[in-house]
Amino acid sequence: MSHAPLAPSAPPAPPAPSAPHAPSLTSTLRPGLSTEPPRAHDLASPRTVQLEEALVPLTLPQRIAAIVELTKPGITRMVTITSGVGFALAALGRDRPPIQFALPAVGCVLGTALSSSGANALNQWWERTRDARMTRTAERPLPEERLTPPGAFLAGFTLSALGVLTLLFTCGPAPAVVSLVTILWYLLLYTPLKPVTPLNTLVGAIPGALPPLIGWSATAPVFGLDWYGGLTSLTEPGGWCLFLLMVVWQIPHFLAIAWMYKDDYARGGHRMLPIVDPDGRATSSTILLWSITLLVVSIAPVFVMSERLSPFYGFIAALGGLWFTARCIRLHRDRTRDNARSVFIASILHLPLILVSMTADAVISRLI
Repeated sequence: MSHAPLAPSAPPAPPAPSAPHAPSLTSTLRPGLSTEPPRAHDLASPRTVQLEEALVPLTLPQRIAAIVELTKPGITRMVTITSGVGFALAALGRDRPPIQFALPAVGCVLGTALSSSGANALNQWWERTRDARMTRTAERPLPEERLTPPGAFLAGFTLSALGVLTLLFTCGPAPAVVSLVTILWYLLLYTPLKPVTPLNTLVGAIPGALPPLIGWSATAPVFGLDWYGGLTSLTEPGGWCLFLLMVVWQIPHFLAIAWMYKDDYARGGHRMLPIVDPDGRATSSTILLWSITLLVVSIAPVFVMSERLSPFYGFIAALGGLWFTARCIRLHRDRTRDNARSVFIASILHLPLILVSMTADAVISRLI
């Protein structure tokens, strides 16, 4: 049987030049680990990018920045200021040479800042899982894996210990004890209660109000035989007056925040009053009640610290308190997020007004 001759075969087509592709995220971040081009869904996934970026070791400046962020610098700054106000008001009423306050003043500011930084870092270490669920906290160092949990715990513990020891050796046992109680209360009582009961706001106001008492007790004698005598400063009404002022101020302040971010708090598993109060009646009533109480306790220092303060401060405190209460009344009548934000902003302005005018009035009263 004959066969037809075979047709000459066509020469093979030259291979198409491959289009250059962008290097993969993995090969960019870790050269040599992968040469595969990124898949389309990888490029479109922020979570993938985030996980890939977590593979890159942080530089020392980046690690320091993450630790600073862990300490909540804004809150630490406010805590340190309130402690300084307590120190200034107490010192202005002590009959001692100003030079004797130099070391305690530095120690008070530094010790309070370190203690607050450590407590905030340990709080973020504790709440890292809940923070990862919330939009407003998801970019913190631990949810983003810029720090490891053991590293965050070590940083928080070290800062807390340094803060308490600084207060102990520069200001005496009284402020060191108050600082230690503040840290333990914040971590062991307030933080565990946040997903359990709306009363966590009131419980959390206690450690937030103790820093002025740290400052107040730091002005007691710390040298010689009087070193332990500084504990008696914790019985003076002036320091506790400041403590009460800070407790009351925090309730409407934090309830306004909880109202603004109630959906986010719910995602994080926090049990805040606005979450269990859908129509906002109980929350707005609580805010209004505490704002009226704040008006009273803002004026009270004029009578409790009459040797330090004049009626001028009382006048300023009354005006500021009425202005703040008016914002709370508006929220009570019209329960909107915008009005809750107005209460929050007003609280941010009200506290510095009270603290600055109180300190200024005490300084002027001392000079004249």
